[in-house]
Amino acid sequence: MSATKKVRVLIVDDSALMRQLLAAVLSVDEGIEVVGEAPDPFDAREKIKALNPDVVTLDVEMPRMNGLDFLRKIMELRPTPVVMISSLTQAGADTTLEALEIGAVDFVAKPADNSAMLQLGGELIPKVKAAAQTRMGRRVATPQQRQAVRKSFGAARGSVDKLIAIGASTGGVEALKAVLMLFPEDAPPIVIAQHMPERFTAAFARRLDGECRMRVHEAAHEQPIERGHVYIAPGGHHLEVAKRGSGLICALNDGPLVSGHRPSVDALFNSVARLVAPNAVGAILTGMGRDGASGLLAMRKAGCHTLGQDEGTALIYGMPRVAWEIGAVESQHGLFDITEAIMNACVGKHAPALAGAGHS
Repeated sequence: MSATKKVRVLIVDDSALMRQLLAAVLSVDEGIEVVGEAPDPFDAREKIKALNPDVVTLDVEMPRMNGLDFLRKIMELRPTPVVMISSLTQAGADTTLEALEIGAVDFVAKPADNSAMLQLGGELIPKVKAAAQTRMGRRVATPQQRQAVRKSFGAARGSVDKLIAIGASTGGVEALKAVLMLFPEDAPPIVIAQHMPERFTAAFARRLDGECRMRVHEAAHEQPIERGHVYIAPGGHHLEVAKRGSGLICALNDGPLVSGHRPSVDALFNSVARLVAPNAVGAILTGMGRDGASGLLAMRKAGCHTLGQDEGTALIYGMPRVAWEIGAVESQHGLFDITEAIMNACVGKHAPALAGAGHS
């Protein structure tokens, strides 16, 4: 998108007050133009056709057709970047995660009071701008792709003794699901930092646990790290690894933001570099910004294998790009090749670098 072109946004919400507030928040930024508003999906459908917005903001709970059903129709008939406006309830968290799996780019929490409304612009504006730059249409692996990747594991499945650390942000719900579903049940333990607020990480872990071969948990303080298990940093807390005897445990803290985030990918990767290297593999997936790049570089300097998602399959090629450009990433891979590359790295096989790629 050209630097001079404004991001055209359609606001879809059944509340006239919320539509007014969202329009006011977005219009503060000179790079955004609110081109229309719609009170329900049927009106929104006609306005999407007429106005051709770059981004749609969509309320989860809508009259006449719920937000998820409407989102499915958007993704099927006219794929458009969508930012969900979600309530911070447990039901809202589950619905929002389903929306991200369907194809929504990102979400923001619906403000509950005036102070939350004042903070909304700082979160919504960059997410809308990032959504406008995404390439739609790269979704889940086909059953044939899953089977092809699983066949590649071979003897690696029961013989590795490594720790896998993964970081992600915008687009990470889809990307992590795609990557984790391909791991065998006896894969090395995986620790994950995904930028996500409280309540949402617990719901995310539960959803993944129901679909993956590995057991998936929202990490708990001092929880032992074991083969066949995945540990996701809780929203609002940093996840680091610590040693207890000859084993590893999860260490949570609510200290200052690191690289602008809590949980922070850098905080996780740096702890792995300090305590586990070189017996670890790091991977950085889709996301805005640069969190994780310096931590992944520390892992690589400490002797760990490091991987990044490629530009062609990353919903937002921000975090992987910075990591690649500073030399933190050994090789880049498409989304459905990353699991195989991680497993190969766990048994000491270097994956070839992405064809034509090079560090800046």
